[in-house]
Amino acid sequence: MSNQDAMQQLFENNRRWAERMTRDDPEYFQRLTNQQRPEYLWIGCSDSRVPANQIMGLAPGEVFVHRNVANVVSLTDFNCLAVLQYAVEVLQVKHIIVTGHYGCGGVIAAYDGNAPGLVDHWLENVRHVCRQHEKELALNPDRNAVLNRLCELNVKAQVINVAQTRIVQKAWARGQELTIHALIYSVNDGLIRELGLHINGPDQVPA
Repeated sequence: MSNQDAMQQLFENNRRWAERMTRDDPEYFQRLTNQQRPEYLWIGCSDSRVPANQIMGLAPGEVFVHRNVANVVSLTDFNCLAVLQYAVEVLQVKHIIVTGHYGCGGVIAAYDGNAPGLVDHWLENVRHVCRQHEKELALNPDRNAVLNRLCELNVKAQVINVAQTRIVQKAWARGQELTIHALIYSVNDGLIRELGLHINGPDQVPA
């Protein structure tokens, strides 16, 4: 398929989708033109197999989304911080959901140390998580189990990074209702699982 044919296919898919949505719900697009009021901010991986809305069964307008390689929350990433600030201060979301996924290529590359160029630089945050938990990871001889565990540990680390931002700290200080959740998604069965870390105040942020 040529580049032009590929793009034409996308436009045709879009046209059919718009027609179907209008047929099933004539007011669908009219509602979307109103101001978005999502209760959720999803911070997830760029992996094409992990689409936030579909996984959570939410319609457009119900979740604000930021995605990057390995769902990293870096305190020097202005893009992520801008999304976080807009979600918290303007949209007034009540839940920040950091969601990783098993089989994450970014986590695997960070563990193996074979990421190319800028990706290698980006994944330093994940390698830091790996170094922090080196002893625990070394106890398991099964490579897949180690990588799955590292995916989970990475999510928890990013949740703590979110909680430590001034954006979130200031929101809690002014009494805003805001909870950060650590979740993991499995491509194998399509299910999201909790990782047992929910932070809704500064006193719950691990040292």
